[in-house]
Amino acid sequence: MGKLGQEIIRDFAGKLDNSPGVYRMLDSQARVLYVGKARSLKTRVLNYARNSGHSSRIARMISETADMMVLTTETETEALLLEQNLIKQLKPKYNVLLRDDKSFPYIFISSEHDFPRIEKHRGAKIKKGLYYGPFASAGAVNRTINTLQKIFLLRSCSDREVEAGNRPCLNYHMKRCAGPCGGKVTKEEYQELVNSADDFLKGRSTEIQEMLAVKMDKASANMEFEKAAGLRDRIRALTNIQSSQGINPKGIREADVIGLHREAAHACIQVFFIRGFQNWGNRDFYPRINLDNSDEEVLEAFIGQFYSNKEPPKQIILSHQIENHDLIVNFLTEKLGKTVDIIIPQRGEKLDIVSGAIRNAKESLGRKLEQAATQKKLLKSLADSFNLELIPNRIEIYDNSHIQGADAVGAMVVAGPEGMEKNEYRKFNIKNNEIVPGDDVGMMKEVITRRFKRLIAEDPDRKLGKWPDLIFIDGGAGQISAVSETMQSMGVSEIPLVGVAKGMDRDQGKEEFYKYGMPKFALKRNDPVLYFIQRMRDEAHRFAIGTHRARRAKKIVLSPLDGIPGIGSKRKKALLSHFGSGKAVKRASLADLKVVDGISKSMAEKIYGYFNEKT
Repeated sequence: MGKLGQEIIRDFAGKLDNSPGVYRMLDSQARVLYVGKARSLKTRVLNYARNSGHSSRIARMISETADMMVLTTETETEALLLEQNLIKQLKPKYNVLLRDDKSFPYIFISSEHDFPRIEKHRGAKIKKGLYYGPFASAGAVNRTINTLQKIFLLRSCSDREVEAGNRPCLNYHMKRCAGPCGGKVTKEEYQELVNSADDFLKGRSTEIQEMLAVKMDKASANMEFEKAAGLRDRIRALTNIQSSQGINPKGIREADVIGLHREAAHACIQVFFIRGFQNWGNRDFYPRINLDNSDEEVLEAFIGQFYSNKEPPKQIILSHQIENHDLIVNFLTEKLGKTVDIIIPQRGEKLDIVSGAIRNAKESLGRKLEQAATQKKLLKSLADSFNLELIPNRIEIYDNSHIQGADAVGAMVVAGPEGMEKNEYRKFNIKNNEIVPGDDVGMMKEVITRRFKRLIAEDPDRKLGKWPDLIFIDGGAGQISAVSETMQSMGVSEIPLVGVAKGMDRDQGKEEFYKYGMPKFALKRNDPVLYFIQRMRDEAHRFAIGTHRARRAKKIVLSPLDGIPGIGSKRKKALLSHFGSGKAVKRASLADLKVVDGISKSMAEKIYGYFNEKT
């Protein structure tokens, strides 16, 4: 088999030239085994055709290779970016994979308003204004904004409240806002507060403290004691936020500090965000690695994937060397549009802070492995309690949510050896109009049918690890009977299915369990397995309710204009400004529609036809 793989690779390499690009190794079912980049595709691919010198991981990969694909690029840097995007998208078996890669929150202060609002921002930087971050978590942003409001009195109220200008909001009376909504501050005075907040977030906090202290002394000398007390409180708040940030390095203005700790085939990478000489929090990452991946390889793969959709800082401080230092520097420099330095410190403050990142990574990995060991014990106990043939590696839990049948949704959450796997959660908008409103059994049958139809189509051989070993559904004998029949009709009846019902008095701790064709049973009230099932069921319930609320909220804010092809935000705004409401647009005559700014004759006819065809 190994020889077959080498022959395929050798034949494929003969068709390549020395262009840079990305190659993919595929197995016999066209699944991607590995994605790699190369300065010279021909040279790199030929390396795999050697008879020796491969690690056990690479040898296994070669033996499984049945085909290859390549994409050429202009430069090796382009190849690196394409490689990381493909790894994220395809999740190949033999690549180092960053599993948790969510966006980070920022603090945003608009530049398009006379009285800019301070707010949390996540996502693309589309709006004009000042962005500060990233912060490690939404909690860190919220705490910082809360304190900044006390120090700099920037507003959090809506533009509409400010434009009304008839009365100050509650925050003004709580001394957390300068009061633009009540006309209590001029544009010039408010801009001074914005400038001070900008100075603080860029690391010039000492000057701000000195300025506030001078103002406090002056107010006190003028016997303006209330004003002096307010300034004193702002100075205290400023001191508190500085002390709560922990380590604030004096010699690092802007950097990400990245520390790696490994234990065999497990790794934790800790990232500290330093901006404006301030520590804006840290985040753990647990990449999927193989035993024979080197530290350099793991760290380089992490950096490539981490920054593929994020803006890097001017400096990155690493705990270990990386394999292609110059290539990664070029990639990050192109991304930022300015020179990015990557350093591995040997002494001084930078070494101290990267050592702190490594220590945190070690402690975090220890806790993670401990939790995983506990989780594995729970999974074994669960298998024993429910007489399962195998210890489940993937558990799917299903629940529904609706209000009297309206906006009905189904939800699936997933648990495994590492706890709840949130990337695997799925939601289902109930589509069958023939289901009687409030029919939970019918909804559950639809969800299960859609779920397994897709599984059968995408992974008929059950090799991708997406098939459940155990299913829990929220419900009793009726739900279990109906869902079992549905699964039997689809040919997947061998998967263990358990219903969880509240039991006597609907009291937590008295849950009853149902399996098809068996009498109901219960677990002891203090059984750890019972608590484990309760947590999984509660998580499914939380996810289902959240999905339902989001759907309902979206439905509430829908405009009659949303369904018209060609009506974007600008035209919608023009129509609503002219007519006052979506309903008024719906009732408007063709002549009235034609006079709206930005609405052409053909568009007016399309709008008029859309509403009149529906009536």
